[in-house]
Amino acid sequence: MGWLSPVQKSFERQAWGVRFAQVKEEPAQRAGDTEQNAHPTPAAGERDAMAHLGDNRHMTKLLIFAGSTRQNSFNRRLAHATADLARAAGADVTHLELSTLDIPLYNADLEATGTPPDVMRLKDIMDAHPAWIIVSPEYNGSYTGLLKNTIDWASSPVKGHPVWGGRDPFAGKVVGLLSASPGALGGLRSLSHLNPLLQNLQCWICPKQFALGRAGDAFDEQGALKSDAHRHSAQAVVDQVLWASARLHPV
Repeated sequence: MGWLSPVQKSFERQAWGVRFAQVKEEPAQRAGDTEQNAHPTPAAGERDAMAHLGDNRHMTKLLIFAGSTRQNSFNRRLAHATADLARAAGADVTHLELSTLDIPLYNADLEATGTPPDVMRLKDIMDAHPAWIIVSPEYNGSYTGLLKNTIDWASSPVKGHPVWGGRDPFAGKVVGLLSASPGALGGLRSLSHLNPLLQNLQCWICPKQFALGRAGDAFDEQGALKSDAHRHSAQAVVDQVLWASARLHPV
């Protein structure tokens, strides 16, 4: 998970004392689509463990997006299925498709001529949501270039802007991480790289994470997760994000 500040360590201890499983890596199946189970399937009734925390989930503004624009992306499917779970839990969900944004490759010379309008739109969307869930494919053992480019633009200050000249849309956000791939590990390695990147941007990373393996067989015709175990694992991330956001960003 990378380096954690004392405050983040305290946060982890409060949030159910997550177990970290050691997972044996497997060879990438093909470059650009090695998307691989960050945590084992939860035991039956594990979600009941949060009942004592109370119901603080309702109407939390939650942003969900996947680091892929591929039409048949498993990670886009997982983002869609997770958005449905979050809405059912009472969250006010914005499901953002990065394909709807016209964002070029980051270039400081281009930025000097003016930040692209859709980058400004992205900053506003991110800022309006205290809680996020990012669904990350795994390319060559890490996150995608699309996701890194999106983060680079969104985190870059806008010189002279009254809001974005010094404000960071990432700082203090509660972020849950998911991934999916056809491989057995479900994109786990992308999450291990994404964690320190987001911590460096001062995000609160929820320790509960889920990587969906064998994703080609995981969804039904409506795009929902077929397995109860998979739904419970995704729901556990949603619940922890909403629980933490309600405490760090009380209405």
